[in-house]
Amino acid sequence: MNVGPRLSVGETLNEVFALYQEHFGVLIPTAFWLFLVVSILVGIAGSTFGLLVVAAVLALAVGILYQGMVVSLVHRTRDGGDEPSVGELIGSVGPVLTTLVVASVLAAIGEFFGLVFFIVPGCILMTIWAVVAPAIVIERRDLSAAFSRSQQLTAGYGWPVFGAVISANLIAGVATLVLGNIGEEIAGGPLLRIVFGALATTFAAPITALVAAVLYYRLLALKGERAADPAMPPPLDPTA
Repeated sequence: MNVGPRLSVGETLNEVFALYQEHFGVLIPTAFWLFLVVSILVGIAGSTFGLLVVAAVLALAVGILYQGMVVSLVHRTRDGGDEPSVGELIGSVGPVLTTLVVASVLAAIGEFFGLVFFIVPGCILMTIWAVVAPAIVIERRDLSAAFSRSQQLTAGYGWPVFGAVISANLIAGVATLVLGNIGEEIAGGPLLRIVFGALATTFAAPITALVAAVLYYRLLALKGERAADPAMPPPLDPTA
């Protein structure tokens, strides 16, 4: 992975948290209600294997939907556009949700086995696939084209992209752990534990979703390219 001297991990994360603060009123309530459903199902499941599997699948689907909504939010507001409603964000992700889910699952499987068996290949895949979601949501790329597009955009900037992705994941992981432990300490019953579980995920989820969108736009600028017009999303193009 080559060093991209014009892409800074620190500046990328600064923009992530600036966007977090700017769009707090949309990011946090949306995440809370989405992940509350997952937290309730986990609470109901207890140690029942079947329900835990359903909860895991639902958590994955909700996380993918939320990432797509966050990418769409950044895209729609990038050049000073009005902040879209939650319904508009869901509508913008709907046409590409299946592609986004399949891509996210394939990426997660590839990165997992790469990390478990060899570590380095997993890190490489995590890097070159860092902007697959924006390629799908913003550019309306199909499955294979989205992976190729992400690899093209990240080429030459591997180390700073990896640094931004791993830093965002570590920050989100620590935040989830800390908030979850606080909830366990002060929650007096199952209902409060469910709520605090949802809150822990709520405050962490925007970080990893935002870093993909921020990296996408920074890499576009470094490559001298322009993003699609947010007012006129490009049509689905299976041959892109």
